[in-house]
Amino acid sequence: MSESIFNIPCASCSSWKHSLFSDLHDSELCAVSSRKKLAIHRKGQVLYSEGTKPLGLFCINSGVVKVYKTASNGKDQIIHFAQRGELLGIAALLGAENYSNSATIVEDAKICFVPQDVFFGSLLHNPDLKARVAKSLSHELGALEEKLVNATQKNIRERLAFMLLQLGDTYRVEGGENPKIDLTLSRSDLAGIVGTTTESIIRLLSEFNKDRLIELEGKNIVIRDRTGLSRMSDFYGK
Repeated sequence: MSESIFNIPCASCSSWKHSLFSDLHDSELCAVSSRKKLAIHRKGQVLYSEGTKPLGLFCINSGVVKVYKTASNGKDQIIHFAQRGELLGIAALLGAENYSNSATIVEDAKICFVPQDVFFGSLLHNPDLKARVAKSLSHELGALEEKLVNATQKNIRERLAFMLLQLGDTYRVEGGENPKIDLTLSRSDLAGIVGTTTESIIRLLSEFNKDRLIELEGKNIVIRDRTGLSRMSDFYGK
């Protein structure tokens, strides 16, 4: 269950400058700020489900959200981990379509809901926002194309190495010689990103650990040999 809390004005939000709304005019920002709803969402809570109708956008103030599709066999294919400043649901809202994926809270999060009429009003009156939305959707398309190449051209070992490098870049703990991934994921979640079985992920992580490419600290992972992982993941360089 989510727990509503007092709204934080957008201009005072630490994540606002990271979002597509960062350059809104004062009047538009006030409109968004007055109509949005901020809520605390707990780990494991479903934010929205595939096939349901979007009524607005979700803007992440803090926390991490897993975006995924569920296959006919019940297994989840993870598309993306969204974090602060990101807007979820733009494509479905602009296309007037139901959500094509689902979103679940991975780490306790504060998330603002922006009603669709507020978003479309800002989009109508702000050409810069239109351009940023178009750029964001183009970036998402490029990321999906890269995932498609990974899924069809790389083997499981290469995909895992590539995924660990991405997680290390995005969720690294600053400081120390070896970056630690500051995102606790279950082995089934890791399998959902790579597109394989949990058993295969457990076996490969053990091999990576034995080869000193990574170090396992419970469910957390430390990147020990970035160069080795890069060589393993870059099938274009072979």
